[in-house]
Amino acid sequence: MKKLSDLAAAVTGSTTLAISAMAKQLREEGQDVIGFGAGEPDFNTPAPIAEAAVKAIYDGQTRYTPAAGIVPLRKAVCARLQADCGITYDHSQIVITSGAKHAVYLALQVLLNPGDEVILPAPYWVSYYEMIKLAGGVPVIVEGTEAADFKITAAQLEGAVTGRTKLLVLNNPSNPTGMLYAKDELEALCRVCTARDLYILSDEIYYRLVYGGKPFVSVPSLGGEIKARTILINGVSKSYAMTGWRIGYAAANHEIAAMISNYASHATGAPATIAQYAAVEALTGAQTPVEEMRDVFEKRRDDIVRRVNQIDGLSCITPDGAFYVMLNIQALAGKTLGGRMIQTGDDFAMALLEQAGVAVVPCGSFGAPGFVRLTYAASTEAIQEGLNRIESFVRGV
Repeated sequence: MKKLSDLAAAVTGSTTLAISAMAKQLREEGQDVIGFGAGEPDFNTPAPIAEAAVKAIYDGQTRYTPAAGIVPLRKAVCARLQADCGITYDHSQIVITSGAKHAVYLALQVLLNPGDEVILPAPYWVSYYEMIKLAGGVPVIVEGTEAADFKITAAQLEGAVTGRTKLLVLNNPSNPTGMLYAKDELEALCRVCTARDLYILSDEIYYRLVYGGKPFVSVPSLGGEIKARTILINGVSKSYAMTGWRIGYAAANHEIAAMISNYASHATGAPATIAQYAAVEALTGAQTPVEEMRDVFEKRRDDIVRRVNQIDGLSCITPDGAFYVMLNIQALAGKTLGGRMIQTGDDFAMALLEQAGVAVVPCGSFGAPGFVRLTYAASTEAIQEGLNRIESFVRGV
């Protein structure tokens, strides 16, 4: 038979989903596995949101909607962005997508031509790298070291720009690091983007999950010129425990928003109508559940950071947001644990799963081979048991 797509063949599967699938298989085989893998809240979707979905079904809201999504939801997005971030958009600048990942994919398809370079700070969410390639772009990796809180500087950005650079991808707060750029840091990066005529894809899906009283600053709030060149990505999955509802969105200037909508109309159409009405309730209803969940995550963050730094051979810095910890395993390099020589986070993760029944995400495919990612979007009991197993594994007990 004829050869399949070279572009599709070059795509690497999601490490996060692969680890989660392996952990699930081990559980189905009867093994007791603690999961620190997939990044989704362990809370149920708040009842009023679920009730809004049920109401939509009984009200007959089960038909196709415009590719950009229902107007009430797009207006709800605008109101929430104004209330939370001080940004003004018209609903015609909002496109509702099948999750924030889909919004990123569509934006890259609209922005990039073959050979365009995209600056991607590392560590990065694994799917950015692959989606850039799927759009014909060339990922240009700029490393944010642990010593720099996993953030890049304006000077690093400037040094990576060439005549082919089209776009900076920024995830703030970050998956996998949990880092948060401060206003002055964002302004410095934006000055480079303006001077060098770059677009900014700003993925702010974790913006409601910021800890320690630190302020969150949305990129398009930094001025009209920045807003015009920014594609804002967000959604309801993380803040409202709605990962399975698959509702994200892109906010952009009118030209880009229209192109994203047109692309979606031929690729997928709009997300499920019922889920869209549930998202209206999420964005316009009481926000108390968001704050309650955030408070729980902050306590878990403090507990997991304290405990990790008590284990010889492991360390982590305190994340500002999201629900991830970057576990530094570099002190274990060259040691044999669980019958496996540890050189990278991939080695550590595989041995830990096989020998201790703990699933973590190796960060080699996130641009950080000396780290693994833990999520604290898990119950306090599961976190404590998982850390007990990790400590025993590292000690060789």
